[in-house]
Amino acid sequence: MHKANGGYLILDAEKLLNYPFVWEGLKRALQSGRIEIESPYSDLGINTITLKPEVIPLNVKVILVGSRDIYYLLEELDDEFNEMFKILADFDSYIPRNGESMQRFILLMIKQAADSGAKPLTRAAIECLIEHSCRLAENQHHFSARIKDSLEIIAEANLFCRRDDRPVCDRPHIEQALAAREHRNGRLPENILEEMLVGTILIDTEGDAIGKVNGLTVMEVGGSSFGAPVRITASVYPGSRGIVDVEREVELGQAIHSKGVMILTGYLGHTYAQLFPLAISASIAIEQSYGYIDGDSASLAELCCLISALTRIPIKQTFAVTGSINQYGEVQAVGGVNEKIEGFFRLCQARGLNGQHAAIIPTANKRNLMLKQEVIDAVAKGLFAVYAVSSVDETLELLTGESAGVLDSEGMYPEDSINFKAISRLKEISDMAGDEDDKEEGA
Repeated sequence: MHKANGGYLILDAEKLLNYPFVWEGLKRALQSGRIEIESPYSDLGINTITLKPEVIPLNVKVILVGSRDIYYLLEELDDEFNEMFKILADFDSYIPRNGESMQRFILLMIKQAADSGAKPLTRAAIECLIEHSCRLAENQHHFSARIKDSLEIIAEANLFCRRDDRPVCDRPHIEQALAAREHRNGRLPENILEEMLVGTILIDTEGDAIGKVNGLTVMEVGGSSFGAPVRITASVYPGSRGIVDVEREVELGQAIHSKGVMILTGYLGHTYAQLFPLAISASIAIEQSYGYIDGDSASLAELCCLISALTRIPIKQTFAVTGSINQYGEVQAVGGVNEKIEGFFRLCQARGLNGQHAAIIPTANKRNLMLKQEVIDAVAKGLFAVYAVSSVDETLELLTGESAGVLDSEGMYPEDSINFKAISRLKEISDMAGDEDDKEEGA
């Protein structure tokens, strides 16, 4: 405080709060406008200072730097915080990608290479760094504000460049650095892939099945994340118990996941049960999951799986699905879409791509696609596909190869459509439930 007197003092908010008595001492100095050297234990009635120096007038502006969580925590727990720190500067995690920001990003990368003693970057290398930054931001139109990550990649790529004795650092060197980083963090995804290939984890990528669908998940471990497909199953039987979320029943499903499953009932009622009561018993499970599950990105796959079990229409196992839905059947955006697609792609690639494998994502996620080059090349060759959907009906048609059906002027679906079969089966179950109730009343 004394050194910064008359100027500015920039402090790390987290470290400031980790030291006992420092926060209260800082507030006291700013409120009184003077620096007073005293024992940190004076508030406890313990005085260890025998000679007290004279107070020093204080004129300083303090800037606290920290995460949003710390800001909101101080705002909630300390009534004096907003009075003393009145100006908030909230920095975004992303930088809009435009001509000016791209130029600044390029200049920063070139300067970093020069300052660190690395070989000069080629245009292709800088383009690769831009793609990687957009991938971190999960958006084609934004950079990640984690500039330090890109700077570290330059240093790693320079090692490969010097090993090859090249005068400049090119795109292959950046890609090698990224691949090496992925390999270092790849123990878990490799183990999971191996278990899928040997059949320990059951995931089908060929044929079709009733009441089974491949969902797409993303797992975060430390600072890395990776995608992995999971099998979602559903069973339907007469009754009125409703849709049972197995994950929630065993307390593995978190709140948002449970919300996604509950929305399925709203969709079934809105779409199919306008002329009769919705009476159904069904159970939905994410198979071979032994940890907590959160997020509603599996709700689209769960609904398609449920309708397959209801109508006895098989689903193609060459597809994998991600997306959340609302009660009106509109497909909504999800996170981690690149990792999810690549997780399913790795499995299909290991088993052999045949041109039938595909991932289904929400249309709203198209702007988030920043896939690895190997996936882009496979799509270009027709060996793999990525479909973007905006409704449940579109998804059902892709997964089953049958028409979902459109309401006619009389409010009816065509007889050979998926929706007609779903309504017929639900009405049959509802009638069975009504007959059971009549028998009980007669008895």
